[in-house]
Amino acid sequence: MAIQPKSNGLITENAQQYYQGSQGFRAAASGVNQTFATDFNTELILGDWNPANPNYGLNNFKVYTSPSGISGSWSEWITSMSVGSDGRTITLDAAPSANAYVVVQLTILTGGKYGNTEAEKAYGETVEDNYGSYQYTKVNDVINNFLVAYVGQNKLIPNVNRTDVIFHAKRAMQEFSYDTLKSIKSAELTVPASLTLVLPQDFVNYVKMSYIDQLGVKHPIYPTNNLTTSPYYTQTQDSAGIPTQDNFGNDTEGTSITQDRWHKANQQFINGDFTNDFTNDMWAYNWDDMGNVIGSGYGEMYGLDPQYSQVNGWFNLNEREGKLSFSSNLVGRLIILEYISDGLAYDLDSRVPKLAEEAMYAYILHAIISTRIGQPEYIVQRLRKEKSSKLRNAKIRLSNIKLDEIVQVMRGKSKWIKS
Repeated sequence: MAIQPKSNGLITENAQQYYQGSQGFRAAASGVNQTFATDFNTELILGDWNPANPNYGLNNFKVYTSPSGISGSWSEWITSMSVGSDGRTITLDAAPSANAYVVVQLTILTGGKYGNTEAEKAYGETVEDNYGSYQYTKVNDVINNFLVAYVGQNKLIPNVNRTDVIFHAKRAMQEFSYDTLKSIKSAELTVPASLTLVLPQDFVNYVKMSYIDQLGVKHPIYPTNNLTTSPYYTQTQDSAGIPTQDNFGNDTEGTSITQDRWHKANQQFINGDFTNDFTNDMWAYNWDDMGNVIGSGYGEMYGLDPQYSQVNGWFNLNEREGKLSFSSNLVGRLIILEYISDGLAYDLDSRVPKLAEEAMYAYILHAIISTRIGQPEYIVQRLRKEKSSKLRNAKIRLSNIKLDEIVQVMRGKSKWIKS
């Protein structure tokens, strides 16, 4: 098996490691406890080596051996092994065959090519999670780099606790995530019969909601605004309208009648599309080629509120239950929820785009200096301006504006609109 040479640059994985998620080795002529040092960008996770153990499903890799290295001759290593504390080294406790070929295969959606059967293949998403990772750097690396470059003798910050840097780095991630970083996530979900969906675990705010038609095209779903709401408190009441309490003196809660009525509502009574054909309903008159009015019943759309005259449906947030609520015409629909996360769902393993890394250093530097007593005000103001300037540059870089795409959109502006 050919091992591609490594470069001296920042990329440590070769093409086989990056695209296939596999790295090959040769075993020694003999001996137990043979150790193989991998250099994937991803740390190895070993739940258990035994497929019969439930923790085996936590593994993000598999090990294969072959006496010849020929395709079809590989077999999964299901004998005792361990992973080092660095998440890189693998030790095979038993001795593989002399000079055997050994491959470490990260889990991949296609299963990896070394398993001979479907049950042996390493299915997962570890390799795909690493794709495109070069455009990012980890928050933990940003913290380490900051301590090296900005803290020390003859520098603005002579000394600082690492915990302080971690705090300000996390605050930077949160602030940048709202309007600077590419932190918009999307989830593909199907609206169930209950017309409610649980919010994603790292949800902060929604960006856009759409349903997907049979062609895969997005159609916007609009918030209910003033149409309806999901009440936060739904106390049960007695005949006099007084909230009732349980044996512990706490108000008892029931299901929301408002939400139940909304889920059962006929949307045609809201959007005015009584004929299920907005094409005919939208115009006050229908004209023939001679300029004569034809048809009857036109004009019934007069007076409708444009924000409600749509057939895509509505959604709203149920803050009490932490769910999304949908209108009845969306049951069974495939939807895409685009939402903002604060960038800290995975703690210090969170990733920062390299185009915003300098802005993050400036934010942390200003935050630390501005909270220390005895700092000259001109230094604080200079760092504040520098922080704002670098944040603005990061926004421009991450806005992903392409001249060709703007030109393509503007071409449509040259069309004449016929009246």
